[in-house]
Amino acid sequence: MGITREGTHKRRETGGRRAKFRKKRKFELGRPAAMTKIGEKRIHTVRGRGGNLKFRALRLDSGNFSWGTEVTTRKVRVLDVTYNASNNELVRTKTLVKGAIVLIDAAPFKSWYESHYGVKIGIKKGVTVKAEEPVKRSNKVTKKIEARQKDRTLEVALDSQFASGRLLAKITSRPGQTGRCDGVVLEGPELAFYQKMMSKK
Repeated sequence: MGITREGTHKRRETGGRRAKFRKKRKFELGRPAAMTKIGEKRIHTVRGRGGNLKFRALRLDSGNFSWGTEVTTRKVRVLDVTYNASNNELVRTKTLVKGAIVLIDAAPFKSWYESHYGVKIGIKKGVTVKAEEPVKRSNKVTKKIEARQKDRTLEVALDSQFASGRLLAKITSRPGQTGRCDGVVLEGPELAFYQKMMSKK
């Protein structure tokens, strides 16, 4: 039996049974889930209705993740799946789906932040940092960086994540449909919420 999306097998809202007046139709078809895993990029194309193509990602290892408050996006490696509100089985099997909470590599964001603001972040407690030679900058660049530092704020929760070298992020694209694993870095109340949910497990 094929996968179908029709609703005629369901009872009516009032509880009555629907008459089965036709067989399955091509336009009601469904397909098996992609169940995208973490690994070397592997994408299959699927022809859809009207000749449109879907990009079925079977394995992905990186994606474009956006850091909202700093308005910057970087291509980073996806390291692990840590939480999924819909199904714990998807966490155990490390399946990439929309809405999944994943661990990503913090290095690209950290290097951008340090060059943009001219400050070191993600320093572990009790670790002494060697004084580096001051970087030669023109007066114009120095003034620019000083101006940026005036209203610079970095969440404590994010800073501790930078120290560990990993950030929590949420996938916002649909890997099984678009063949991409893009998302946003978690911060603020949303980060606190998901950290609380993960600590419950």
